[in-house]
Amino acid sequence: MTMPRIAIIGFAHSPHVEQTFGTTNGVEMLMPCFAKLYAELGISRTDIDFWCSGSSDYLAGRAFSFISAIDSIGAVPPINESHVEMDAAWAAYEAWVKIATGEVDLALAYGFGKTSAGTMDLTLALQTDPYTVAPLWPDARSLAALQARTGLESGAWTEADMAAVVARTTGASVEELLAAPLVADPLRAHDLSRYTDGAAAVILASEDRARELVANPAWITGWDHRIDSPNFGARDLTDSPSTRLAADTVLGDHRAVDVAEIYAPFTHSELILRTAMKLPDSVRINPSGGALAANPMFAAGLERVGFAASSILAGEANTAVAHATSGPLLQQNMVVALSSDAAAGDEN
Repeated sequence: MTMPRIAIIGFAHSPHVEQTFGTTNGVEMLMPCFAKLYAELGISRTDIDFWCSGSSDYLAGRAFSFISAIDSIGAVPPINESHVEMDAAWAAYEAWVKIATGEVDLALAYGFGKTSAGTMDLTLALQTDPYTVAPLWPDARSLAALQARTGLESGAWTEADMAAVVARTTGASVEELLAAPLVADPLRAHDLSRYTDGAAAVILASEDRARELVANPAWITGWDHRIDSPNFGARDLTDSPSTRLAADTVLGDHRAVDVAEIYAPFTHSELILRTAMKLPDSVRINPSGGALAANPMFAAGLERVGFAASSILAGEANTAVAHATSGPLLQQNMVVALSSDAAAGDEN
């Protein structure tokens, strides 16, 4: 069976701020995102056939926070809605599948997280193995430091390689960055992502609806996600086989895309992911600034998809790839390939 053409036609995100004064169900962050999408596409809430959200109750500190988030949508008249307890990039995947079944033509995927509601690094310890790791309460940056040290000791990368990731987007020199103090040996402050409160949303559409609503849809040409072992001792922490498999499945031999938005919460994460995805030097990596600039938990992966699609919607790129991750130390990984009509040779 041939997969129907499906496109991302809209993207919005809330401001990347350290703290918001709203509730942990994301309503105050989500409503402006939805309003922006409705206005840009000339649609109303009732035009959406399917909704899917991504969030985390343990981050929100309340049960069924995703249900109370529906206040931002409005449940009357009744809506067709679903949810994933992880980064909202996986909600977008469910929306893509829903359209592919032919059941709906227009879907909205969204995610939210209020990281300022707790101590983020410790909250993320709840994602680890509940018997052997979580009781130790390892904070996220300490786990990342272990991964970075493993790469340094194995020769997979150097501290200068890590600093070069930041230098590319900030303009700072590698030497200047390496002079900064360590915060979790061998990590410095610039090696860590900046947690923010945040929400994001994308709209996906069937081919007919996409062409009705936008001039240059970002066509989804491939989508795959894979998982590695949650047991840190059972995998090579300097590699990401799940990302490699997803990228091989989605991209094949077409690695020289114009833009790649990679969810890399630490500098060495980008080094691992770029290698696994086999991206050539010609690819523009994270022109948005990536997760190092702002890491709104459970929305950051969806933002990578949204920013990649936006580069095509705006005519700034003909091909793009987005990556999202969920779980500790790149445990689960997703790769999405996107293309404009021009890249596909579509003359319609």
